Amino acid sequence: MSVAERPVAILQHHDDVGPGYFGDWLGEHRIGYRLLRIDEGDAVPAEPEQFAGICSLGGPMSVNESLPWVAPELGLLRAAVGAGVPVIGHCLGGQLLARALGAKVSRNPVKEIGWGRVTITQPALAREWLGNTPAEIEMFQWHGDAFALPPRATSFLASRWCEHQAFVIEHAGVAHIGMQFHCEATPAIVRQWSGDDSWFDEVQAEREATGGPAVQDAEAMRDDLEARCAAMHVLAARIYARWWRGAAPRAGTDHAAHAVR
Repeated sequence: MSVAERPVAILQHHDDVGPGYFGDWLGEHRIGYRLLRIDEGDAVPAEPEQFAGICSLGGPMSVNESLPWVAPELGLLRAAVGAGVPVIGHCLGGQLLARALGAKVSRNPVKEIGWGRVTITQPALAREWLGNTPAEIEMFQWHGDAFALPPRATSFLASRWCEHQAFVIEHAGVAHIGMQFHCEATPAIVRQWSGDDSWFDEVQAEREATGGPAVQDAEAMRDDLEARCAAMHVLAARIYARWWRGAAPRAGTDHAAHAVR
């Protein structure tokens, strides 16, 4: 099977944390994908070569929990990097990629929940992935854990509250990226998360534990929501396009229309 015929695998770990804008971007570019509901019992694939790329999504769980799919997914991501299949991780997915490549994932001093400023720390690498942007950009966050850097990885974004917001590692001419933020979040996703009682309880518990310096209430998260998401998606599209370059030279331009299981 040629790379042009292979879909992108999207690994979903929780009902409320779907592909969002990443799925929209793939559809706009006629790149086929296969959504695997790991949380509903779909098996983690054993062979990364059957996919043009692999995306690991977020979730409220920790990489360090004893969940049955964690070890298989770590194995898949590690094998994908070794085989030159580009990997992209969003939040939990970025932590899984870091852990698969030998880095620690541990509790961040504070949780980041809501819109936050992210600072460019490596301008040349940031231009490659984000284009020409201000030194600070805004991303949507929802995480309690954070990743250290795997060997040979370069971090190029940071926030006041989290040292590594995105890292890139290149192997066999293919770039893999792990992100701590949710650039795939859409207005519908933000409204859903900020309107759910369990998410509200998490914000309240964080404020009681640490004072909540990096958390927002629902009103703040939804302020100017459409425009904020649109601006973030401009940057997300640049990230996704740069990531896809690892598969696109082999895939050509004839991609199958997207389909979601």
